[in-house]
Amino acid sequence: MRKSLTKVQQKRITRAMRVRKRLKGTSLKPRLSVFKSNNHLQVQLIDDDNSVTLAGISTSSKELRDTEFNRKSKASARKLGEYIAEKAKLQSIKEVVFDRGPYKYTGLLAELAEAARNAGLKF
Repeated sequence: MRKSLTKVQQKRITRAMRVRKRLKGTSLKPRLSVFKSNNHLQVQLIDDDNSVTLAGISTSSKELRDTEFNRKSKASARKLGEYIAEKAKLQSIKEVVFDRGPYKYTGLLAELAEAARNAGLKF
């Protein structure tokens, strides 16, 4: 069991690195990184040149904690996309590089990306 678990983890890391080796965020065009856990979604804008997180939001953050968007769902992914686009606009960021990590671009990620695009981000 332990050996198969490490094999699964290694495949996950390999998939993420396959995507991230072509992506690099700058201060003008940061990387929009997405993380999914079993219960929550997290989104961050990352400047890889300076190793700084410019903005971030999660379904477990204060803004969404006591609302219907406090769990992982398509509605909360849509809301996160809108929030991260608003935070980017406050920092005058218009373009980002989308980092899906080891996840497929379907379902929650597609919903989040579409909401961010509709709110004004370009990627």
